[in-house]
Amino acid sequence: MPPSRIDVHAHFLPSFYQDACREHGHANPDGMPYLPGWSPEEHLELMDKLGISKSILSISSPGTHLVPGKDELARNLSRDVNKYASDLKKRLPDRFGYFASLPMPDVESCLAEIPRAIEEGCDGFVFETNTHGHYLGDKEFDPVFDELNRRHALIFIHPSTPMCPCSPEALAAGQQPVKAAPFAGRLPQPMLEFLFDTARVVSNLFMSGTIKRCPNIKIILPHLGGAFPPLLSRWTGFSSLVPGPWIGVPESEVLEAFKRQIWFDMAGFAFPSQIRGILYGTGVPHSRLMYGSDFPFTRANGVELLMGQMDSGVKELFNEEEIEDLYHRNAEKLLGEK
Repeated sequence: MPPSRIDVHAHFLPSFYQDACREHGHANPDGMPYLPGWSPEEHLELMDKLGISKSILSISSPGTHLVPGKDELARNLSRDVNKYASDLKKRLPDRFGYFASLPMPDVESCLAEIPRAIEEGCDGFVFETNTHGHYLGDKEFDPVFDELNRRHALIFIHPSTPMCPCSPEALAAGQQPVKAAPFAGRLPQPMLEFLFDTARVVSNLFMSGTIKRCPNIKIILPHLGGAFPPLLSRWTGFSSLVPGPWIGVPESEVLEAFKRQIWFDMAGFAFPSQIRGILYGTGVPHSRLMYGSDFPFTRANGVELLMGQMDSGVKELFNEEEIEDLYHRNAEKLLGEK
C-alpha cells in the first residue's frame, strides 16, 4: 500500500476565475491549449483515487493581476479567490488548504490583503515568478517581503511566462511588457520557459539580498527549482568575481539557505533525471522535498502517469522512511500539522 500524499502544488479555478481569465485575454494561459475546468468534487475524486490525503490549493499563472494597470480588477479577483478558498478549507479542513493570492505588483493592495488572508486561515501565499515584467526580488517588492518576513510567512512561488522589460527602471519609464519567450506560439511556456523563469527568480531573490534580509520567510520552489541546479555555480561564481550592481552571493550561502528556509516540490517530470540534479548537484536533502501534482493543468491521467513514475523512481533513491517523509511528513512539518 503506497503512503498517503500531501499535495503542495495543486490548483483551483472556480468558475468566476475562469470567466475572468477568458474575458481578459487568458483563455489559453501561457500558451497552453486549454484553460482547465475544475470543481472541488472533481478534485476530491482524483485525490481519493490516487491516495492524496490533502491538497494545498493555489491560483496558477497568470495569477490574479490579469491586465497591466488594472489594479482594481486584481484587488477584487484576489479577494474573491481567497474568500472562495477560505470557505472551502473551512468546509473540508482535512482535505484542502490554500495559498492566498496577492494582487502583485500593486504593493499597497498586497499589504492590505495579507492580514485579511491570514485572518481567514490561509496556509501561506502564492507568487508568480513575475507579474507583467515585475520580478520577485525587485526592490519595489521589499515592503511586501518585509511584511511577510515579519509574519514568518510561508510562500509558494509559481512560474509564469517571462516578460521584458524586466527592470523596474524600464517599466517605470513606460515601456510596455512583452513576452520574452522565443518559442511562443509554437511551444507552451510551461514546457521550457517556466523552468527558466524559476531559475531567474532564484538568482534574483539571492542577488537582490532579499533572501538574506528575510530569513523568516519559508519558500517552496516549484518543479524542483526549475532550471537552476546546473546554473547555480555559474551565477554565484559570476556574481562574486565580476563587479556590478548586484550583490555577490557565495554558493555556500545559497546552499545554507536551502537547508534553512527553502523547500522544493516534485511536480512535473521530476523523474528519472531532474531529481538527481538537485540531489547530487546541490546536495539538497530529502527532507526538503514534497509531493506535487499540478492538477488540473496536468490532467487526471497525466497525474496518474507521473505518480507511477515517481513511485518507481523514489524506490531507487530513498528508503521507506524517507519516502514517507517526502510524500507527506515533510509537508506536515512545514504546514505545522504534526
